[in-house]
Amino acid sequence: MNEFNALILAGRRGKKDPLAETRGTTHRALLDVVGVPMLARVVRVLRASTSINRIAVSIDDRAAFDSVPELRELTARGEITYHASLDSPSRSVRDALENHLLGERILVATADHALLTPEIVDYFVQHAEQSDADLAVGTVTEAVIRAAYPTTTRTYLRFRDGGYSGANLFAFRTERAIRAAEFWVSAEQFRKHPWRIASVFGPKALLLFALRRLSFEAALDRASESIGCRVRAVRLHFAEAAIDVDNPSDLALVTRVLQARGEQVA
Repeated sequence: MNEFNALILAGRRGKKDPLAETRGTTHRALLDVVGVPMLARVVRVLRASTSINRIAVSIDDRAAFDSVPELRELTARGEITYHASLDSPSRSVRDALENHLLGERILVATADHALLTPEIVDYFVQHAEQSDADLAVGTVTEAVIRAAYPTTTRTYLRFRDGGYSGANLFAFRTERAIRAAEFWVSAEQFRKHPWRIASVFGPKALLLFALRRLSFEAALDRASESIGCRVRAVRLHFAEAAIDVDNPSDLALVTRVLQARGEQVA
C-alpha cells in the first residue's frame, strides 16, 4: 500500500554550482550520470517504489526543470508536480509543508542521490512507519559505509557507539514534524560542522557530544526534547544510501557503481 507523498529537493544552494558548471549545466540535480540526469533517476526510483503516491520536485528554475524531456512529459501528464524552491533546502521543505503539504505524510529526498533504489526507499518507509516518530531520518553507520567503500569521504556525526552519516531521506509522519523543519532552518548553516549543530542544543549537549559521552539514541532523545517532536533514526544497511554527489570524486564513484550494475550510456 502506498503511504507517502514525496518531495525531491533539486534547487541550487547558491547562484552558482561549480560542479554543475564544469559539466555544462546550471543545476547539480541535472548532472548526467551514465546517460540520465540525477533528478530523473530519483523520480524513476520513487515512481517504482511501492511506498510512494504523488511526487513533487522542488527546484528554483522552472526552465531548467522543463529542459529534461522526461520530467516535462511527466508533469504534463500530471504524474509529478513542480514546487518553486526557496534559497535553501530547509526553507523549501518548510514552505512545502506549510503551504502545500501540511497534514500529509511526506518523504523528503534529494536529487543528488544517484544510487537511490526502490528497495532503499521501501525499507526506509516501512521502518519509519514501525516507529513512533513524528520525523524519521535515514542514517548509515560508518562501519557499513567503510566496509563497502573504504576510500569514500563522508561527513559523520560521532557518538559513543560510533559514527553515523545521513542518508538524505526524511519521513515527516505527523503535523508535529513541522517543528523539525523549523529547527532545520536554523541549523542548516552548520551542515558540514557537526559540533556546531550540537551547540544549538546548549552547552551541556555540546560538551557531551565533544566527549562522545552520548549514544546516538540518547542524542536523538535530546534533540526530540529541544525541537518539540519525536525524532527517530532508521538505520539503513545499504552503504549506497549515504552516497550523494557533492564533488567530482563522488560523481566518479557513483558512475563506477552504476556501470558495475550493468548500466550503459544510451
